[in-house]
Amino acid sequence: MPAKIPATVVTGFLGAGKTTLIRHMLENANGKRIALIINEFGDLGVDGGILKGCGIENCAEDDVMELSNGCICCTVAEDFVPTMQKLLDRADAPDHIVIETSGLALPQPLVRAFNWPEISTRVTVDGVVTVVDGKAVAEGRFAHDVAAVDAQRALDENLDHETPLSELFEDQIACADMIVVNKADLLGEEEAGALVGRLRSDSREGVQVVKATMGALPVDVLLGQGIGAEADMEARHEVHHHHHHDDDEDDHDHHHDHDHDEFESFVVARDEIADPAAFAEQVAGIIRQHDILRLKGFAAVTGKPMRLTLQAVGPRIDTYFDRPFGADARETRLVVIGQAGLDRAAIEAALQA
Repeated sequence: MPAKIPATVVTGFLGAGKTTLIRHMLENANGKRIALIINEFGDLGVDGGILKGCGIENCAEDDVMELSNGCICCTVAEDFVPTMQKLLDRADAPDHIVIETSGLALPQPLVRAFNWPEISTRVTVDGVVTVVDGKAVAEGRFAHDVAAVDAQRALDENLDHETPLSELFEDQIACADMIVVNKADLLGEEEAGALVGRLRSDSREGVQVVKATMGALPVDVLLGQGIGAEADMEARHEVHHHHHHDDDEDDHDHHHDHDHDEFESFVVARDEIADPAAFAEQVAGIIRQHDILRLKGFAAVTGKPMRLTLQAVGPRIDTYFDRPFGADARETRLVVIGQAGLDRAAIEAALQA
């Protein structure tokens, strides 16, 4: 059976910067073919128009599909599942699907929809990314413009849940695998650190909380989480914490001359390892200690002709033997990815121990 196509759900209130984040992702997709499903309201089509007209090589017109019949979580059977089927049935199926929800969508029903028989064997939820307006949340609001969010709610005739904004925000946090604190440039270092800590404590264990400016996140951080969220719904129950949140398109949306200064990556080489299980446990401890976002690479295992592939998203590690080394050098090389300020020397020493 062919591998399932991964899909990432991007949620958050109006104004948090979801569209900006997605546009930046497309501009830095590194050849990955990404299809988009954009949940719009009425005839406006703002986000879809922005992304369709972006002129980005990996963003063809037919790679952007719009759902404009209202909140996506309320129109799963009528809109979402048939749209997914169209994407999956294409001869040139995408490498990855990204779904931008409206700011009023409850993410849990959408993630559950991936268990529908029509699509469950062909696509999986790589991860749920919740984007928040860092400045608004730090100031005790859910959005930069709460009135605009309420106006959006009034425009949607199909909205069948009257969830208070505070609970919507909490559900978006409860469902997240990654929380992006956007507009971090508008916060002081201490204020941003306090907000990141608060969001981390109010989310499930293992949820990554990262800061971003103009949605500028490396694709390797945003995509490839491999969560399989549709099989993990019990952990994402609509339980309400204490938080504030935000959605769609950012106030300043078009210029992304960022080189990801807020993130860094480096390669660590070491000798062969003797025990893959013990090494995976060692790596998990290092990731927790240094708050590493991603770690991936290959290892040579003493006495084994096959190369060991290792991929970690936070402390969750997958390892498997993928192919013989053949003529390639038997070496262990690991790529470490994290937010700027990693203690490189300590991480290198720990991984080489």
